[in-house]
Amino acid sequence: MSLLGSSIKVGNLELPNRLVMPPIATSKSQEDGEVTEALCEYYAEKSAGGHLGLLITEHSYICQEGKANKGQLSISKDSDVAGLTKLVKAIHQNKTLTFAQINHAGARAKQEIIGCLPKSASAAEHPKFAKNGALPIEMTQEDIQKVIADFAAAALRAKKAGFDGVEIHSAHAYLLTQFYSPLTNKRIDQYNGQTIEGRIRLHLEIIEAVREVVGADYPVAIRLGASDHTEGGTTIEDSIIAAQVFEKAGIDLLDISGGFSSYINPYSKEQGYFSDLTEAIKQNVEIPVILTGGIVDASVAEKLLREEKADMIGVGRAIFKDSNWAKQAFLELEK
Repeated sequence: MSLLGSSIKVGNLELPNRLVMPPIATSKSQEDGEVTEALCEYYAEKSAGGHLGLLITEHSYICQEGKANKGQLSISKDSDVAGLTKLVKAIHQNKTLTFAQINHAGARAKQEIIGCLPKSASAAEHPKFAKNGALPIEMTQEDIQKVIADFAAAALRAKKAGFDGVEIHSAHAYLLTQFYSPLTNKRIDQYNGQTIEGRIRLHLEIIEAVREVVGADYPVAIRLGASDHTEGGTTIEDSIIAAQVFEKAGIDLLDISGGFSSYINPYSKEQGYFSDLTEAIKQNVEIPVILTGGIVDASVAEKLLREEKADMIGVGRAIFKDSNWAKQAFLELEK
């Protein structure tokens, strides 16, 4: 049997295999973020046959000011739960486990979408930010407390909708990356950008608040942009420390990607191009680590697992392009 096809535990949840479909934005939601038939049909197609060990749905905004783009899925209000329940049922009917990814765009939000200037860790500029014609507004203590409460409320909605777990998004230059990265965190308070403790303080407060509402046994993951791949930005050394602290705080699964480098590695184009990051983190934690990044061949996915680069493999674009990829991958590995 292939290692990719072997089961693995995430918290108290047992996944049937180690293949993950990571979050990919589809813009198939209504303008107000409500679930549509098209979105349900899309995820029903991707999960058909039950070949995925885990499907993580596209990033959902936790509040209006954290909305990244039009057509983004909402988990920002209690009335979203009914549609999200329908979405979960479309995936569960195919005997596939699913996590909801919850997110706040921060300075990546566009003023014309949220109706005001976006807020961030600091009033700092970065090329990844939306072009709003002005710097983002630095969050006040009150703003930060609202973000913590909004993440917790979104996590509880995910649980109520029937998702098998929830993933906190701290990658791809969104709000939590903006706090985590020295490139954009210029604060001098307890969330200061000069220390790793200051840069992950908000993460820890969100994890604590989420745990409080979903309970000790509900799986909670975090997608961490483990390197900015930019001088002066977040490094793998930072992320090893962060990963260890997150594990102690109650995170069950680490989903590793890029920070301000987004979902690419500017220094590598080979399949599994974040494997240097996942390998280093895997060696320093006990919880499972997901490697995603340009993987299109089942044999490569298997090889990366056997070389202990990660515990699970995320395949995004290949499954996005071909809904039969997972089925064919396991057939290939069985030969």
